[in-house]
Amino acid sequence: GRDLPPLCLDVRQKQRMSMDTLPQEPKAPFPPEPSLPIRTKTVKDFQDDMEKSKASGDWKAVHNFYSTTFDSFLEINAAFKRDTSSPFNTIEDSGIDAKFVNVVYDALLNTPQDVQKSVLKGIINGLLQEWTGPRTKDDLRAYCILLQNPQFSNTSTYVIYAHLLRQIAALTEADHHFLVHWSKKISQKRFKQVVDRLLQFISLRLFPAKPEEFPPMVKCTWWIPSATKVLALFNAANSLISPSIISYTDFYNSTLDHIDLMEEYHNWQCYGNSHRFSFCQYPFIISIAAKKVIIQRDSEQQMISIARQSLVDKVSRRQKPDMNMLFLNVKVRRTHLVSDSLDELARKKADLKKKLKVTFVGEAGLDMGGLTKEWFLLLIRQIFHPDYGMFTYHKDSQCHWFSSFKCDNYSEFRLVGALMGLAVYNSITLDIRFPPCCYKKLLSPPIVPCDHNTLVGICGVTLDDLFQIMPELAHGLSELLSYEGNVEEDFYSTFQVFQEEFGVIKSYNLKPNGDKIPVTNRNRKEYVQLYVDFLLNKSIYKQFAAFYYGFHSVCASYALLLLRPEEVEILVCGSPELDMSALQRSTQYEGYQKTDLTIRYFWDVVLGFSLDLQKKLLHFATGSDRVPVGGMADLNFKISKSETSTNWLPVAHTCFNQLCLPPYKNKKELKQKLIIGISNAEGFGLE
Repeated sequence: GRDLPPLCLDVRQKQRMSMDTLPQEPKAPFPPEPSLPIRTKTVKDFQDDMEKSKASGDWKAVHNFYSTTFDSFLEINAAFKRDTSSPFNTIEDSGIDAKFVNVVYDALLNTPQDVQKSVLKGIINGLLQEWTGPRTKDDLRAYCILLQNPQFSNTSTYVIYAHLLRQIAALTEADHHFLVHWSKKISQKRFKQVVDRLLQFISLRLFPAKPEEFPPMVKCTWWIPSATKVLALFNAANSLISPSIISYTDFYNSTLDHIDLMEEYHNWQCYGNSHRFSFCQYPFIISIAAKKVIIQRDSEQQMISIARQSLVDKVSRRQKPDMNMLFLNVKVRRTHLVSDSLDELARKKADLKKKLKVTFVGEAGLDMGGLTKEWFLLLIRQIFHPDYGMFTYHKDSQCHWFSSFKCDNYSEFRLVGALMGLAVYNSITLDIRFPPCCYKKLLSPPIVPCDHNTLVGICGVTLDDLFQIMPELAHGLSELLSYEGNVEEDFYSTFQVFQEEFGVIKSYNLKPNGDKIPVTNRNRKEYVQLYVDFLLNKSIYKQFAAFYYGFHSVCASYALLLLRPEEVEILVCGSPELDMSALQRSTQYEGYQKTDLTIRYFWDVVLGFSLDLQKKLLHFATGSDRVPVGGMADLNFKISKSETSTNWLPVAHTCFNQLCLPPYKNKKELKQKLIIGISNAEGFGLE
């Protein structure tokens, strides 16, 4: 962490403004609610009015309803509050009649223009009202309802929309707390519509299709910060529910991929979370592809700085500069792969952020990317082999976890961490199967502490985390929690657990004198939590700490503060979502044309494969069944013509993402040979 460039403000001390954590519900007294007008129209009454208006062409009743309802915040509450006599002052219940709101908004865009204009006019009146004191809960309800207005999808309403967002963004933290909790009760469909509208608003303000539609940017610099802050409230609401309402990727704004992200990043580094706005204060909105660019460029800048200093030192000593100083040059023997790799990375700590080049001793050839990938594949295969003893493979969850066996040297765990970091910086997708919990621990904390006595890799873990690694054990503990009998008498357990290490059973107390404390109905929750913490944190602390320091020795960057654990996994292992049509569009050919019959047969077969067979094909050809952050195009997949007999199976060069395909005579033969080949490829199928 000390190798990082200094910050003007200590970002490590600042909370990310992603609204992931919320303050406790405030206990401040509520301002009195003004009395509401009496409005008795029901959903059915409104629907009847709509039907009559459509049939007769007379929209007077509907026009009156809309113009009255949206004329003020009080009228909005009078129409849409379930019970106007109840205060609804809690975060649990907003008191909004969601069905009525949805019906009114769904009908709005099908009404004449004068009706729609009356709604916007009423909203302007409400927003222009002078505020003399704190907002009431009725005001917050009105904001919550107005945010769902579908009219704000139209750019002609953006000036009004911007002022609405500005007022909501300027609310107190206590008011935001209520809006967050009320927002999580909105239906998934409506929730996503609001999020999409906010994202569209930001995109079109950044890159307007018709700039003349909006005020000059200098006069509305507050538009984007206001919209982003409101979006943060919805992100917070989304993260409060498990499973979340929508995917975290639905908050990505791909338009930001086209702005100067490094300027955003440097502003954030220099000004932290002060009054100067940066999208990096709200990392949930930045796509994984954009975050990868930030991380890699940040590393490159650190690398260039180091290389420049090395060059200056050489010149000052009147030594001839060597171009190899610009690379991390790793020379290894195939017969001593792990030990040589450990020695090389340990000796060249200062070069870890440089571009990687691998040489296998005694073999001719320049590393154009293929040797680097082969080095990764061979190392991963060897280190994760069960006989090596570093990691345990759990068949039920199909993932690896750290072996809890004690040893004298944990440097090989550091090597695995460094490998993962190098893979991120060199755009190599690794075929590693760690559970999500691993990446959560890897960001605990995201910046390496300066004090080496500080614990690292320790995070809050739950039974859900254990389910993803050891589902059978987690199920047993879940049964213990729900057991209705006498736990102490029937289970006869204590706060002591046992583990086998090299054939010897060892016992560990989960708390002081744990072997003397029985597990009872009253303390079983504590027992389960301590047991999960022991398995996922304490029993593997030294192994994981070495792994953590290895990863951060390469990836030490404040940019890691921008990442979610799921995003770290995608950077390391790629995305599990396959798009074979995208692969077809980006595939290169050698010896074939894309119009050749064999190639047409191939894609007909592959596009008709099940997802499982498509994954097997990708794994067979590239060494991994996952897709790089940049999508299928980043694979640089190539199909080459094999001049061998058509009796042969296809062959893959995984180091080059290349499939060698004989010119099979018909589709049936190609499908048969391809399925045999991809279904019986052991290990990495290296050529």
